Amino acid sequence: MNHLLKLPVLARRAFSSSARTLNNRVPEAQKLFQADNGLPVHIKGGTGDVLLYRFTMTITLGGTCYSLYWLLLASMPQKKA
Repeated sequence: MNHLLKLPVLARRAFSSSARTLNNRVPEAQKLFQADNGLPVHIKGGTGDVLLYRFTMTITLGGTCYSLYWLLLASMPQKKA
């Protein structure tokens, strides 16, 4: 029963702001994304962003083609056996 009484203290300690400090990386990101280098903002993050963008576009186009195929197949009249 004693460990249940300590639970609120442990929960408070886990969410305390003094437990750890985080560095503010927003100014670094602002410099990176606001740089005028001719790249769209969704690929300015580097290779990881480019790969994620291409993967997302591939999945999107594949899913679109797949759904259009099934829509076309569903719109065709059924053969009578």
